[in-house]
Amino acid sequence: MNSTKLWTACAVVLLAGCAKNPDAIAPMSMPVNAYSGLDCSQLSAEHQRSSLALQQVSADQRQAVTGDAVGVFLIGVPVSSLTGADKEGLVAQHKGELIAIESAQRNLKCG
Repeated sequence: MNSTKLWTACAVVLLAGCAKNPDAIAPMSMPVNAYSGLDCSQLSAEHQRSSLALQQVSADQRQAVTGDAVGVFLIGVPVSSLTGADKEGLVAQHKGELIAIESAQRNLKCG
Protein backbone atom coordinates (compact mmCIF):
# COMPACT_ATOMS: atom_id res chain seq x y z
CA MET A 1 0.00 0.00 0.00
CA ASN A 2 2.83 2.40 0.80
CA SER A 3 4.52 1.71 -2.53
CA THR A 4 1.27 2.55 -4.36
CA LYS A 5 1.11 5.91 -2.59
CA LEU A 6 4.76 6.54 -3.39
CA TRP A 7 4.29 5.76 -7.10
CA THR A 8 1.17 7.93 -7.21
CA ALA A 9 3.02 10.81 -5.59
CA CYS A 10 5.93 10.44 -8.02
CA ALA A 11 3.56 10.39 -11.00
CA VAL A 12 1.83 13.56 -9.80
CA VAL A 13 5.14 15.37 -9.34
CA LEU A 14 6.42 14.32 -12.77
CA LEU A 15 3.21 15.20 -14.58
CA ALA A 16 3.04 18.59 -12.87
CA GLY A 17 6.33 19.46 -14.58
CA CYS A 18 5.05 18.54 -18.03
CA ALA A 19 4.33 21.01 -20.81
CA LYS A 20 0.70 22.20 -21.01
CA ASN A 21 -1.51 21.80 -24.03
CA PRO A 22 -1.70 25.19 -25.84
CA ASP A 23 -5.48 25.31 -25.37
CA ALA A 24 -4.99 25.13 -21.59
CA ILE A 25 -2.60 28.11 -21.45
CA ALA A 26 -4.13 31.38 -20.29
CA PRO A 27 -3.34 34.57 -22.23
CA MET A 28 -0.79 36.99 -20.83
CA SER A 29 -2.22 40.29 -19.65
CA MET A 30 -1.28 43.11 -22.03
CA PRO A 31 -1.46 46.86 -21.37
CA VAL A 32 -4.75 48.39 -22.51
CA ASN A 33 -2.98 50.96 -24.67
CA ALA A 34 -0.42 48.58 -26.20
CA TYR A 35 -1.84 49.09 -29.70
CA SER A 36 -3.58 52.44 -29.26
CA GLY A 37 -1.35 54.35 -31.72
CA LEU A 38 -2.12 52.08 -34.68
CA ASP A 39 -4.77 52.51 -37.36
CA CYS A 40 -7.04 49.72 -38.65
CA SER A 41 -4.70 48.52 -41.40
CA GLN A 42 -1.75 48.40 -38.99
CA LEU A 43 -3.87 46.54 -36.44
CA SER A 44 -4.89 44.06 -39.13
CA ALA A 45 -1.23 43.44 -40.02
CA GLU A 46 -0.34 43.00 -36.33
CA HIS A 47 -3.26 40.60 -35.88
CA GLN A 48 -2.08 38.53 -38.82
CA ARG A 49 1.50 38.50 -37.50
CA SER A 50 0.40 37.48 -34.00
CA SER A 51 -2.00 34.83 -35.32
CA LEU A 52 0.74 33.24 -37.39
CA ALA A 53 3.19 33.37 -34.48
CA LEU A 54 0.58 31.78 -32.18
CA GLN A 55 0.01 28.97 -34.69
CA GLN A 56 3.75 28.31 -34.88
CA VAL A 57 4.42 28.29 -31.12
CA SER A 58 1.25 26.26 -30.51
CA ALA A 59 2.56 23.59 -32.87
CA ASP A 60 5.90 23.66 -31.01
CA GLN A 61 4.04 23.43 -27.69
CA ARG A 62 2.04 20.41 -28.88
CA GLN A 63 5.33 18.71 -29.77
CA ALA A 64 6.63 19.53 -26.28
CA VAL A 65 3.51 17.99 -24.74
CA THR A 66 4.05 14.84 -26.78
CA GLY A 67 7.77 14.78 -25.96
CA ASP A 68 7.05 15.12 -22.25
CA ALA A 69 4.47 12.33 -22.35
CA VAL A 70 6.92 10.03 -24.13
CA GLY A 71 9.76 11.03 -21.81
CA VAL A 72 7.71 10.42 -18.68
CA PHE A 73 6.51 7.08 -20.05
CA LEU A 74 9.97 5.85 -21.09
CA ILE A 75 12.36 7.32 -18.54
CA GLY A 76 10.16 9.08 -15.99
CA VAL A 77 11.34 12.59 -16.92
CA PRO A 78 9.49 15.36 -18.83
CA VAL A 79 12.33 15.83 -21.32
CA SER A 80 10.82 18.66 -23.40
CA SER A 81 10.16 20.83 -20.36
CA LEU A 82 13.69 20.30 -19.11
CA THR A 83 15.37 21.05 -22.45
CA GLY A 84 13.61 24.36 -23.15
CA ALA A 85 11.15 23.05 -25.75
CA ASP A 86 8.22 24.20 -23.60
CA LYS A 87 6.80 27.37 -25.26
CA GLU A 88 4.13 28.17 -22.65
CA GLY A 89 5.30 31.77 -22.19
CA LEU A 90 5.23 32.51 -25.92
CA VAL A 91 1.79 30.94 -26.34
CA ALA A 92 0.48 33.11 -23.47
CA GLN A 93 2.14 36.21 -24.94
CA HIS A 94 0.65 35.79 -28.42
CA LYS A 95 -2.79 35.00 -27.01
CA GLY A 96 -2.60 38.21 -24.97
CA GLU A 97 -1.45 40.19 -28.02
CA LEU A 98 -4.43 38.96 -30.02
CA ILE A 99 -6.86 39.97 -27.30
CA ALA A 100 -5.30 43.44 -27.05
CA ILE A 101 -5.29 43.89 -30.85
CA GLU A 102 -8.92 42.79 -31.14
CA SER A 103 -9.87 45.20 -28.36
CA ALA A 104 -8.11 48.06 -30.17
CA GLN A 105 -9.90 47.09 -33.41
CA ARG A 106 -13.26 47.21 -31.62
CA ASN A 107 -12.43 50.60 -30.13
CA LEU A 108 -11.62 51.98 -33.60
CA LYS A 109 -14.62 50.18 -35.12
CA CYS A 110 -12.42 48.50 -37.69
CA GLY A 111 -14.42 46.46 -40.20
